[in-house]
Amino acid sequence: MLAVMGQSVKRRSYDTTERRTRSAATRQRILDAARARFLEHGYRAATVATIAADAGVHADTVYQLVGRKPLVLRALIEQALSGTDHPVEGSERDYAVAMRAEPDPARKLAIYASAVRRIHERMAPLFLALRDASSTEPEAHAVWQEISDRRAVNMRALVRDLRDAGGLRAGLSVDQAADTIWATNSPELYVMLTVERGWSPRRFERWLADSWSRLLLE
Repeated sequence: MLAVMGQSVKRRSYDTTERRTRSAATRQRILDAARARFLEHGYRAATVATIAADAGVHADTVYQLVGRKPLVLRALIEQALSGTDHPVEGSERDYAVAMRAEPDPARKLAIYASAVRRIHERMAPLFLALRDASSTEPEAHAVWQEISDRRAVNMRALVRDLRDAGGLRAGLSVDQAADTIWATNSPELYVMLTVERGWSPRRFERWLADSWSRLLLE
């Protein structure tokens, strides 16, 4: 009897794990379909119904596993920021850990410039789609504001790390330095230089690290 009960518990655990795995795979398929739809047709033209059709699921499944359309775009941006299939706190991302371990302020900025380039290669088109949608859709605007505000908070933590390493230029406040980084690491500037001016992403990365060193460090 105990053996049968043990087998039943194991079977339920296996079934639960299998269902979660299938749900995660379906969720990612929805997000992949949404990304393609947003980039090809634009945020406003995309609907939950067309995303569901592209992913081969019912619209209710999109709502259940991801949420409404602004939350679908938010999930895509979170993936682009973290470089994984799930959100990761800014302070826990691999480049943030590497920056805290690096004692040299210029190297800290070079590590971050490399991370910004990789993030924008994944995220910039999606972020611009969210910015455009936020002008007319309140839910999209709330997501845009949340991500923008969070980025500003993260920049202040980054600058405090530079200051504590003894690298911040004399007379430059944490807020001034953080706003400088916040403005220059924006998706808008990345698109302006790499798309409109034809820079390579690597050139953008080198320019960013050099500009930050000149503007922020002794």
